[in-house]
Amino acid sequence: MARFLGWIVGLPLAALMALFAVANRHEVRLELWPLPWSVDLPVYLAVLGALGLGLVIGLAAAWLSGHGARRAARQQRHRAESLTRQIEQAQTDQVKPAA
Repeated sequence: MARFLGWIVGLPLAALMALFAVANRHEVRLELWPLPWSVDLPVYLAVLGALGLGLVIGLAAAWLSGHGARRAARQQRHRAESLTRQIEQAQTDQVKPAA
């Protein structure tokens, strides 16, 4: 279901990006202000590049902000595994006949 939903959303977005790229092929000069360099790029590349860079930065920020939750989940999983082993050990000790 998730793959199907991804296609439903992704395909129109890809078509829109392609249309945007075809319609905006004009050159624009990007000057990297504190640096002495400048780059001539098509408008679509400048816009979609900035969008992609923002997406990557946002994903990295979201991933970093979830570090505490992932660590807590990992600790709870280890604790649950330890308690499960202790319960299984207690049950096997209880089943053994006394000599």
